[in-house]
Amino acid sequence: MVHRYCMASEEFIQGNEMKKQRESQCTQKTISLLSPLGTIQVSGCENGVHTIQILMDVAPAERSVKAPMSCVVNDSPAEMSPELQRCVEWLQAYFSEPQTTGSLPLPAFHHPTLQGDAFTSRVLQVLLRDVKLGDTVSYKRLAEMAGNPKAVRAVGGAMRRNPVPLLIPCHRVISSSGQSGPYMSGKGDHLKQWLLTHESQRLEG
Repeated sequence: MVHRYCMASEEFIQGNEMKKQRESQCTQKTISLLSPLGTIQVSGCENGVHTIQILMDVAPAERSVKAPMSCVVNDSPAEMSPELQRCVEWLQAYFSEPQTTGSLPLPAFHHPTLQGDAFTSRVLQVLLRDVKLGDTVSYKRLAEMAGNPKAVRAVGGAMRRNPVPLLIPCHRVISSSGQSGPYMSGKGDHLKQWLLTHESQRLEG
């Protein structure tokens, strides 16, 4: 029994090492977008998107129900992988006509947080699959949906570790009291409210 356990442990360690090697071999490229929220940087490789960063370098644009929002490429590599291109197209649609994003293909994800069956990955995948545009969900309800009703704090931690905000809509997770709750560790609370209003206004329009 001990021998088999040691062998399994060695295989687990070797598997993790191989995974780290594969991740380190990724050649990532970064695209900069000018959006209503300011600069957004999207990084990824041939296999998928790794991260989306909202830099918060300007105040969010004022919303107008009639006028569409724009999201334009500001700086990009000479060659853009199909997955990065798909991500850019999704983000552009989200800001101009968010109601159309449900029919658009999402890019593949290649960040280690989103690989495997760890609780964080599971929560984020459930959020992506089940909480649609215009909807919100409480931290408690999302924990239940992910199969662990007692893991409310862990759900909050998963939202903080979300590597691809907007695509995986952690801004739709709110407090049970109905308050919007923190976003980007409390630094982007105003952006969370902006996003929720953006989605509800466009659906109403």
